[in-house]
Amino acid sequence: MTDQLRLMAVHAHPDDESSKGAATMAKYVSEGVDVLVVTCTGGERGSILNPKLQGDKYIEEHIHEVRKKEMDEAREILGVKQEWLGFVDSGLPEGDPLPPLPEGCFALEDVDKAAGELVKQIRSFRPQVITTYDENGGYPHPDHIMTHKISMVAFEGADDTAKYPESEFGPAYRPQKLYYNQGFNRPRTEALHQALLDRGMESPYGEWLQRWSEFERVERTITTHVPCDDFYEIRDKALIAHATQIDPDGGWFRVPMEIQREVWPTEEYELAKSLVDTSLPEDDLFAGIRDNA
Repeated sequence: MTDQLRLMAVHAHPDDESSKGAATMAKYVSEGVDVLVVTCTGGERGSILNPKLQGDKYIEEHIHEVRKKEMDEAREILGVKQEWLGFVDSGLPEGDPLPPLPEGCFALEDVDKAAGELVKQIRSFRPQVITTYDENGGYPHPDHIMTHKISMVAFEGADDTAKYPESEFGPAYRPQKLYYNQGFNRPRTEALHQALLDRGMESPYGEWLQRWSEFERVERTITTHVPCDDFYEIRDKALIAHATQIDPDGGWFRVPMEIQREVWPTEEYELAKSLVDTSLPEDDLFAGIRDNA
């Protein structure tokens, strides 16, 4: 039955798929679910965040090719399929006032037109479930916010042959559920933070929680907790494959694996749209679908 189940994860940049929902995807791959990552941009304007690789002239001059190769490696580790939408990274503007976004970047594309590229992928792959970002992008990167926008339009538009004709975009199809990734939620962060302190260990989450308080971030409604701790090592290996973006000695990996598994063995999602009946909370993105697959 699982060979009929298909999951599509829509992400802004290469590396996002490994930091948001990677263990969930690896779990479903292990069950025989067909999983496709759609990456909207090439990550061309991403900074080199790994201090060990900063100043490398080859990487600086060939960042697009390097990040593509990193994505290839992460895809193999996770066991997923992957497609590029081909848009250009917008970068993360900094300063006060913020500078204008670069001409031709993803965040400045026409939303309906950009969504059409995702509609093509949805109609071709025919996923029952799609994951993406909420309206804040998870964090306010312009490409993450744009990813949310085109995902919402494409979820509806995949079945709209007037807006997206079958002759150009492929046979109409209707996905059944859409989720927002909510892995970076406050309850998880607080639980891991406290678990480390209780054991007399240093926590990397103190500043995170302080910023949460300062910005008075509104908490999301978590509807779905997917048990996937058996796949945390695969998640971390895929993340480390994005070597320009991730320092293997950095904060991502400071919580011992046994503590992660004991304290928080799930990844979280917010059910945003559903065309099937399901009971909340869920522990399966295919709840309400699996029995009818």
